[in-house]
Amino acid sequence: MADPTVPSPSLPSQPTIDSKCHVTRPRKQKGYVFRKGNSWFLRYWDSVVENGKLIRKQRCKNLAPVEDAHRRLKRPPDQVIELAEAFLQPLNSASYDSAKNLTLGDFAKNVWLSQLRNRVSASTIDSTEYYWNHILVPRCGSALLRDFSTPAAQALLNEIGRQNPSMRKATLHKLKSLLSSIFKLAIQQGYMPKGSANPIRETSLPRAPEGEETYAYSLEEVLDMLAVIPEPSRTVIAIAAFAGLRRSEIQGLVWESYNGETLKVVRSVWEGIAGEPKSKYSKGAVPVIAALRNILDQFRLRAGNPPAGIMFPAGNGSPLRMNNLLNDQILPVLNACKSCGEPEGDHTGADHKYQRNGSRPEWHGFHAFRRGLATNLHDLGVDDKTIQAILRHGNVAVTQRCYIKTLPQQSIAAMQKLDTLVGSMCNQRATATKGSGLIN
Repeated sequence: MADPTVPSPSLPSQPTIDSKCHVTRPRKQKGYVFRKGNSWFLRYWDSVVENGKLIRKQRCKNLAPVEDAHRRLKRPPDQVIELAEAFLQPLNSASYDSAKNLTLGDFAKNVWLSQLRNRVSASTIDSTEYYWNHILVPRCGSALLRDFSTPAAQALLNEIGRQNPSMRKATLHKLKSLLSSIFKLAIQQGYMPKGSANPIRETSLPRAPEGEETYAYSLEEVLDMLAVIPEPSRTVIAIAAFAGLRRSEIQGLVWESYNGETLKVVRSVWEGIAGEPKSKYSKGAVPVIAALRNILDQFRLRAGNPPAGIMFPAGNGSPLRMNNLLNDQILPVLNACKSCGEPEGDHTGADHKYQRNGSRPEWHGFHAFRRGLATNLHDLGVDDKTIQAILRHGNVAVTQRCYIKTLPQQSIAAMQKLDTLVGSMCNQRATATKGSGLIN
């Protein structure tokens, strides 16, 4: 914020065009260096794009603290003048483009997000816009892109962590990745000073709780759900559990994608928006096992045996939204009362207290079916590369790290194998020691 008690530097003239159509650059500004308290400041003029308009603004920059040897000085020493000149050099350069001097918020909204929409799925855009608009914009949206520094980025991450002590480390990592992506594009397109490094690169995440272990449905849980949940949610769950399709891919299914042997993933639908699947690896045909084939064929017959069209249509002909199925069919059945079988919301005025039927599986989200498929296949001895191909991941490490869950019995069996190996080696050593005569 400018100090009203300090005289302002003269306003540099705007670029003009003379009668011969020659562009006249504004004269170079020197700014005004002054001391306030224990610091030297620079006041200068800058052109900034705000809400699509180029405006001139007076700004103030903290250059350096006042050294002990200069405490009696009223005028800035040579080294402070040099700092001011170095700071103003990009603004005075003939290559400086003031039309690219945007705030972080304007650049992200008008450049970064618009390009991102052409590269990623609708579900990724949805989550990205949430993080950006609700967490980052209020804290850094008004900051100048060009002036954003690594210390400012570190202070931003620290502030978010301090104000949200329950925020998981994975969420902080996501925020850092978004910011890094913004500045990477800004550097590539010349919105940052020449030679600038990405200010997010050298930041560190503040201390935060680790994320909870993700869940994978067991085969028993899947079969229990299929026994009680009505259509069309039953078929949706079968596809998620036995083919591993994502919820947006299920919404995007059409009958032309199913030939009795495979389900071909060619599109996704998220919040009513149709688009490409998550990545190029997500496109492909997934084998249909006999149990899923029977469920799909029965569902198709009940729907009038349509040869084409949306597999799960809503009343208006658009794809059914998975959240509607979840709230209307799945949760009411899974959370039914043990005594009367009615959902918790229908117990107003009931003659008994609601108690959930514990024999029914708990809901852990649609993605838990995908993890469950990976885990069940791994438990059957299927190799990781094959599981990667079925889930259509671009990298087998993602399959191994995030989708294959070690079952309790696998852990026990593994430790039993280790115990057998250790016992065998100990016996061999004991035999060898006795044979050498070292033990009496």
